[in-house]
Amino acid sequence: MPERTNGLYGEVKLIAGSGCPDLGQEISNYLGVPLEGRDIIRFPNGNIFVRLHSSVRGSDVYLIQTMSPPVNENVMELLITLDALKRDSAARITAVIPHLSYARSDKKDQPRVPITARLIADLIQVAGANRYITIDLHAGQIQGFFSIPGDALTAFHLLSDYFLTKELEDVVVVTADLGFAKKGRNYAAKLHAGLAFVEKRRTTGSGMAEALTLIGDVEGRDVIIVDDEVNTGGSIVEAVQLVKAHSARDVYLSFTHPVLSDPAVTRLSSLPVKEIVTTNTIPIPPQKRLPNMTVLSVAPLLGEVILRGHQGRSVGEMFNE
Repeated sequence: MPERTNGLYGEVKLIAGSGCPDLGQEISNYLGVPLEGRDIIRFPNGNIFVRLHSSVRGSDVYLIQTMSPPVNENVMELLITLDALKRDSAARITAVIPHLSYARSDKKDQPRVPITARLIADLIQVAGANRYITIDLHAGQIQGFFSIPGDALTAFHLLSDYFLTKELEDVVVVTADLGFAKKGRNYAAKLHAGLAFVEKRRTTGSGMAEALTLIGDVEGRDVIIVDDEVNTGGSIVEAVQLVKAHSARDVYLSFTHPVLSDPAVTRLSSLPVKEIVTTNTIPIPPQKRLPNMTVLSVAPLLGEVILRGHQGRSVGEMFNE
């Protein structure tokens, strides 16, 4: 159990939202800090009511709430709980958001559309958060939407370390699209692997992806397809079919956020994939867990960052940065 001391903002307190109660408990176990009691009531008219069981006045509070489905309910619950903590005079409030929804809406890429990622950042700040912690934002520039400081973490080390233990030989890292190319290079460098890219484009208006070509050589080699999240699984299906068409040997999937909207599970279950490796930034219910799926916990990562944030210590030191 890590040594815990009071930081600059009073005693550390943890609160878990209903979006990721199991992850909240894992973080609590890692830190040896009990979760604070709270009531979250959803009224028949759809309104959400939050009540804290005990005072957080003068405390360093960490609210753990991922934006998993139902996304909009969990976003509102996060905001309402932040407001409750602020009005109870917490000394500092950190929103721990393993998966930040609406992150793909980070720019105006067509006329008359919103930049919802910026709106979400504004709402979190206005609701009362003094800091934020999140994992694998869809685009790094989203950090600039926040005026409050935060820790934008990555599950790269967790996922890549897992693949190192498998001691794969003659392996190629394949990014599901060119937008993930830089992170794909990091995987390839750490795993001493080759690198290839799936080039694709999305059909305007439909959001559907069409894989076009494979840049790189995978013939007769094991492949690890990497991405930040899997939503409906369309891009992953295209990528797997493409590398198999180019005579790849065993195929592995690696991604941080298991959104797994329908029909993702059906699609993944039918793919010729040896192993699917992901994390618990979003809870995966039993009916969505496949026999070849490995779920790595981000609780130690988040727990250690919470501990360091509370004690005023460097987070970068965890990754030799």
